[in-house]
Amino acid sequence: MAGIPVLMVEGDCIARAWENALVLLHREGCDIKTQYDKPEDPPSKDATMIVTVTDPLAEPMIHRDFPGGFEELEEYVMEVCDGIKDHCVRDPNDPNDTRWEYTYHQRLFRYEVPTLAPTDQIDHVCRQLADTPHTRRAQAVTWKVWEDTSCYDPACLQSVWCRIIREGDRRLLNMNVRFRSNDAYKAAFMNMFALTRLQSRIAARIAELSGEPVELGRYCHMADSFHIYGSNLPEFEARFLGALQKRTFEQRTMRYEDVRDIMESARPAILEKARRMARV
Repeated sequence: MAGIPVLMVEGDCIARAWENALVLLHREGCDIKTQYDKPEDPPSKDATMIVTVTDPLAEPMIHRDFPGGFEELEEYVMEVCDGIKDHCVRDPNDPNDTRWEYTYHQRLFRYEVPTLAPTDQIDHVCRQLADTPHTRRAQAVTWKVWEDTSCYDPACLQSVWCRIIREGDRRLLNMNVRFRSNDAYKAAFMNMFALTRLQSRIAARIAELSGEPVELGRYCHMADSFHIYGSNLPEFEARFLGALQKRTFEQRTMRYEDVRDIMESARPAILEKARRMARV
């Protein structure tokens, strides 16, 4: 193929899909520099990637080799789904405000356009699908063209799109997400895990609004640039690829149900940590 490779993988659970995506990216991705490289850094491995998780709730959900711990994973879920760090977003009208450019929760649940009231896009998605499950219009976007084309750190996640289909007596919520840029090794697993938690919440809300059960269908994770930074390649090859030779898939993963209590018990400390983060 001429140009950036377009790669596709599938997995029955989040852990397997993420692992499959990294292995394929390392094998078939192209070599390309990034805007964040130091002069001595090698090029990144990069591809346009489409990852399908056929059953987002299937175990094992957690891969042991994602860079982080249980508390960090729960913190990220709370950041995306609960907005615990929305107060850390900078005031775009204050040039001296150096806080974050965005959070995904703020963009999805409180999308702000100059002169208009904030919009809860996820609520609109739920109401649209409760009313018309097969609509193609149930989506939420993050990009703010008047801000993100010139800011230092523009949003990576671009959109969330949902649609419900019937299979027999079951109603299945399918979800697509699109990233313009996605750090495959250091971020993608946490992105997938948190966004499938959001998928579960959307399904529950649609069921509440419609009075009919809604189950999770497949989750599709698309990234225009799915990459492993060149500076991270030695660690990735030694740690991640090395584990493929030494451990079985069962040894490389764990059941979410086995660690759910540990993760949820960390929530009070995570909330306190978020409260202490700078508000001005």
